This record gives sequence, structure tokens and C-alpha cells, in this order.
Amino acid sequence: MGGALSMTLGSLLYPSMLGVQKVSSAPERVVATPATGPLTEADRDFVVKVRSAGLWEYPVGQRASKKGTTKAVRNAGAHLVDGDASLDAAVRNVANQLGITLPNQPSPQQQSFESRLNAESGKQFDTDMATTVRATNGQLLTTIASIRSTTRNSLVRALADQANDTVLDHITVVEKTGLVDFAQALAQETTSPNLPAQDLTPPPAVAGQPQVVLTPPANSTASPSPTVG
Repeated sequence: MGGALSMTLGSLLYPSMLGVQKVSSAPERVVATPATGPLTEADRDFVVKVRSAGLWEYPVGQRASKKGTTKAVRNAGAHLVDGDASLDAAVRNVANQLGITLPNQPSPQQQSFESRLNAESGKQFDTDMATTVRATNGQLLTTIASIRSTTRNSLVRALADQANDTVLDHITVVEKTGLVDFAQALAQETTSPNLPAQDLTPPPAVAGQPQVVLTPPANSTASPSPTVG
């Protein structure tokens, strides 16, 4: 995936479980008490989950914006790229302020989504892209609602607000393609994956490795990163 590179250090490592299943045995446990409010395991895991989602969806959006067979698919791809780049900037900003270590790669499950779509073309790619993005964003929307209603950290609240707007936009634009297989998308969205925990977890970034940055398009119209409010 394209983009400039920068360096960052973090201290709050994410857990071994991340995905549509419960991410932690103690999600309400406070892991840090910054000035912006108590930070729980669930808050920390949410920041990582948003980062991981963008890492696989952004390159898929790039491909859709260039190779989609319809204007609606290409427009959806452009929205994915724009929204994911802006949201990733927000995630990196929040993680830096809260000392959260971020991954540089999506989870193995998410990598399999990207690999499958990379191997497809034409109408098959268009349909699978729309359906997969609809399913994964539907899952993330549920997580956002839970975090937004429970977090006591103002930075995490701001990130949840931006993530909510971005995810709703992505759901809307892929639905407008007319290609979403809703039966398949809803089945994926509501069924826990029969996968080991490591397949649902983004691998930790290698120490000293430059941080992957998702570059926004020149004509980006997405919202700016959250700041302390």
C-alpha cells in the first residue's frame, strides 16, 4: 500500500484476540489514566481495530477506484480511500497521545479478504468487494456504537464519532452500487468466524519498523483528525 512513512513508539500493547468475537476477558479494566479520561482495554482494542480495518480496506478501495466496472463501484472505491486515509490519521494521532501500539498489517483474516479480491476482476470483483465491505463495516458499526456509549476517554469518543461517520459513508456507497449480496453480508456480519484467535489479530509491528501511513488523495474531503475536546 502506498504512503509516506514515519516512526512512532507505543506502550500499551493490544491483546491476542481481536475480531468480531469478544476482544478481551476484562474489557472494562482500566489500563491507563491519561488527562483525557480513563482508558479501558475495550477502548485500546477499539483503536487497534479501526487501524486494522483501514489497512486492508484502503488498498481494496484503490483497486476499486481504478478497476471497477461501473461508475458507482469506482466512486465507492474513492470513498474508501479518502475515508480510510483520514480515519487512519485520526487513529495514529489518538494512539500517539494515548501510548497505544498500532499494527502495520491487518489481521490474517483481513489479509485473506484482500488477497481474494486481488485475485478477482470484472463483475466478480465488484460484487465481492461491495459485499465484503458491507459485511465488515456492519460489524465495525456495532463495535463503534458500544464504545461510543461506554468510553470515558474524550479522544476515544472523538475517534468513535469520526469512525461512525466514515463507516456509515462506506456502507452507503457500496449499497449504492446495487451489488451487495445482503444475505451473504448479513450472514458474515452476525456469525462468529470459525478461526483461531491468531487469525483475527493483526500481527504486532516490528520494533523500529517505520509506521505505515495511508496517504489521502489530493482532493480529499474527509474530516480532520480528532483532537482533545
